[in-house]
Amino acid sequence: MDRRFLTVLGVSLVFALVVSSVFYQMTSRGAGPKPADLSSKDIVVATRPLAVGTLVKPADVKLGKIGTESFPKGAFSKVEDVLDRPVVNNILLDEPILEGRLAAKGSGLGLAPTIPVGMRAVSVRVNDVAGVAGFVLPGMHVDVLVTGRPPTGEGDETSTCLQNILVLSAGQTMQPDARGQAIQAPTVTLLVDPEQAETLTLAGSDGKIQLVLRNSSDSTIEKTPGRFVTELYNGHRPEPPKAEAAPRPRPKVVAQAAPPPPAPVAVAPPPPPPDQVVVIRGTQRTVEVVPNTVKNN
Repeated sequence: MDRRFLTVLGVSLVFALVVSSVFYQMTSRGAGPKPADLSSKDIVVATRPLAVGTLVKPADVKLGKIGTESFPKGAFSKVEDVLDRPVVNNILLDEPILEGRLAAKGSGLGLAPTIPVGMRAVSVRVNDVAGVAGFVLPGMHVDVLVTGRPPTGEGDETSTCLQNILVLSAGQTMQPDARGQAIQAPTVTLLVDPEQAETLTLAGSDGKIQLVLRNSSDSTIEKTPGRFVTELYNGHRPEPPKAEAAPRPRPKVVAQAAPPPPAPVAVAPPPPPPDQVVVIRGTQRTVEVVPNTVKNN
């Protein structure tokens, strides 16, 4: 065999081995774990499902491990940071405890921590019909209809007084049934603002309330004119009461300006007194008047 051929073959094999070794090191380095991924951090997770209104106790949570880069925003690393805080949103088994799922410590128990700042929870009494046959469950949205007789109307009227209102609880239950079953409750608690709370209270005391179930993803506010009882029988809608004619305004009296005073009449000055000459003759004294003379130029 030619020695030159053997030399070229040997050099080629050595070069191929070097290239293969470099390529293997590069690929194995890219597929291996990064040093940052090897670090982990403590995270507080739930040991059991926690429902709304539950006060977190030591037996409800535990510490787990999670990668530093995967640590969720708002999570906790210390158990004492979540103890004695009420739950405002359901937490599942082994789910990390997040700040948004808990209320502040000392904010109360039950329904109170779930009420946002500036809002109010108002309970209304309902029956099977008014409560949509028990299908109004916590977390759903409803419209509130009121039926009554307005002071100036002809017969009863039904109108929508509130729309897209969140149901906080049905009776004492703040969570929907796990099987989706209806909850028979004599009262329903709704989340409203202070002005809506006044409207809802007035509707419950002055008329009859009916809850209308709506899709929770539908937030449209409809403008409805209301319906009168006369429209159910003859389709006639009563005309609104005519406003009394306003009294005709009195004509305004414009004060006329007083006439200017007459211009003063120039009065000719009196003529100068005549010159007098006193003449004394002995014991007699006489006065003679000398007439004025006008000199013409």
